[in-house]
Amino acid sequence: MGSPFTKAGEFFHSAQSRALEQQREYESRHLSGESMETPLLQDQELSGDSSKQVKLGFLAGLVPREKSMVFERILFRATRGNVFLRLATVEDPVTDPVSGEKTEKNVFAVFYAGEKAKAKILKICEAFGANRYPFAEEVGKQAQMIAEVSGRLSELKTTIDAGLLHRDYLLNTIGAQFEQWDVLVRKEKSIHHTLNMLSLDVTKKCLVAEGWSPVFATKQIQDALQRAALDSNSQVNAIFQVLHTRELPPTYFRTNKFTSSFQEIIDSYGVAKYQEANPTVYTVVTFPFLFAVMFGDWGHGLCLLLAALYFIIRERKLSSQKLDDITEMTFGGRYVILLMALFSIYTGFIYNEFFSVPFAIFGPSAYECRDLSCRDATTVGLIKVRDTYPFGVDPVWHGTRSELPFLNSLKMKMSILLGVAQMNLGIVMSYCNAKFFRNSVNVWFQFIPQIVFLNSLFGYLSLLIIVKWCTGSQADLYHVMIYMFLSPTDDLGENQLFVGQKNLQLVLLLLAVVSVPWMLLPKPFILKKQHEARHGVESYTPLQSTDESLQVEANHDSHGHEEFEFSEVFVHQLIHTIEFVLGAVSNTASYLRLWALSLAHSELSSVFYEKVLMMAWGYNNVIILIVGLIVFIFATVGVLLVMETLSAFLHALRLHWVEFQNKFYEGDGYKFHPFSFSLLDDEE
Repeated sequence: MGSPFTKAGEFFHSAQSRALEQQREYESRHLSGESMETPLLQDQELSGDSSKQVKLGFLAGLVPREKSMVFERILFRATRGNVFLRLATVEDPVTDPVSGEKTEKNVFAVFYAGEKAKAKILKICEAFGANRYPFAEEVGKQAQMIAEVSGRLSELKTTIDAGLLHRDYLLNTIGAQFEQWDVLVRKEKSIHHTLNMLSLDVTKKCLVAEGWSPVFATKQIQDALQRAALDSNSQVNAIFQVLHTRELPPTYFRTNKFTSSFQEIIDSYGVAKYQEANPTVYTVVTFPFLFAVMFGDWGHGLCLLLAALYFIIRERKLSSQKLDDITEMTFGGRYVILLMALFSIYTGFIYNEFFSVPFAIFGPSAYECRDLSCRDATTVGLIKVRDTYPFGVDPVWHGTRSELPFLNSLKMKMSILLGVAQMNLGIVMSYCNAKFFRNSVNVWFQFIPQIVFLNSLFGYLSLLIIVKWCTGSQADLYHVMIYMFLSPTDDLGENQLFVGQKNLQLVLLLLAVVSVPWMLLPKPFILKKQHEARHGVESYTPLQSTDESLQVEANHDSHGHEEFEFSEVFVHQLIHTIEFVLGAVSNTASYLRLWALSLAHSELSSVFYEKVLMMAWGYNNVIILIVGLIVFIFATVGVLLVMETLSAFLHALRLHWVEFQNKFYEGDGYKFHPFSFSLLDDEE
């Protein structure tokens, strides 16, 4: 408020100073005598009646800045110009007394003559929302009022500054302890939430808690209860007793920062049932290896390795920071990326590709041209002059006309071998589950027919592939497998790989046909017989008293009195059998994605190298070379290191979830969530 009063006071001070200057000028002229410039009516004006002099009044206040021009125009029109208006800008925004908001305003002082003009001015001020303030007419009182208001403003400013300092001190004090308070409150809330799940004893004098705990933590829980009793000076110790129940316990796997990400991959499909075989043990190796089969390039593998090492080296700093979604997901899987990179370097050495460029790292090539000019290399071919290249693909294959047929045949057969091996591993894991749970029905009527059926067909195909590689035979494996079903008794002719192959095919085909009803028919009948042996065949049972029936119901498992629906069990087994028989074919074909993705990765890398980098190099121009290098880097990073990595990751994930885990993994359990203060941050 001090600024508006100061502005209004400036109006009067400036007017008074101008009046004094005019008075001095008039007196100086009067003393120097009359001249030609002296007004003719001066004497009459000076000798006029003083009682007829008009006394001017004034109003002062604040008006919104955006309304100042309209305010001035309306005043002029309403009073027909018989007012004198002065406006001045207030630099800082002023708090409006009506709305309470800070707005930009101007100071105004209106001088008028007569009560009618005053009434009009008051109405205009009210219409424009102008705030009027009393202002003394005498200069001395004006100065006194300005001094008083300025003093009060300085006192208020001092008070506000002291309040702000005190507020900052309190906020800093609270900020230093806020994290500690937040943790304390969350701990207390978690304690009360857990206490709400406890039940009262019959005597209503103690609380009873029932829960799950790992066997290895039993001693720790007892020690913690004893310490709690001592710390609280309790006269009665807590009683810890192991209960026997038929409820399915939760599943808990102890992991570390290396294996936790692999366990999350499996848990995303479904949490393992209690004491079910955990696929993570094998996934730690098989997942990055199958990824690397599709991503085989040791140059790209080195790039992934550098990215993984960056996250691993800075994991302590990054784990305490708030990361965005993509970076947080990548950081969480840093050890998965590390193994993926290492296996990619390994398969890259096998494929002999470094950004699609071959290198003779492990020795010279086993082949050479027939002459020095190598004119017949693409037509007649090369000749073998040395021993076979010791590790991986011979670098001479790259760039030749037979490169694509050779690598296609190699990678396709390799994909089938890997797929059949992993599916056999899944079936063997189903045997481990059945043996552990002492389910002999699944051993004899699920594991054995499944392993026989799969290996009678595709295990035999894998054997033919290995024999063909070892012998160098030109047999057509497509023809062998097709006519194994269409004409099993015909002679194989030139497609025969070993003696007795025809008889072996007949035996394997017979085993495959027998394994289907072996898998389908016996199990439902055996389950029905076991159910009848457990619960009896009587349709009616003698009535029991109410108390006895309630007690029996409480002591039995909830599933004990369920009826055995033979039709449902048989249909379920039929679906399972059809799914496995068809899945054996489709899953084996699904592993051909290893060949397809590997081929696509190799061809894309070759296109970027030859059609971008080498083409830019051929122009012998520095600018074109730099542009080509930039395009090559962005294409390699964006397509091969980001999109291809994600694509190969998802395909490897599908192979584990569908082709591998559906052979043995039920995944219908639930996680063990222990009460722990250290897990509060993760829950948030």
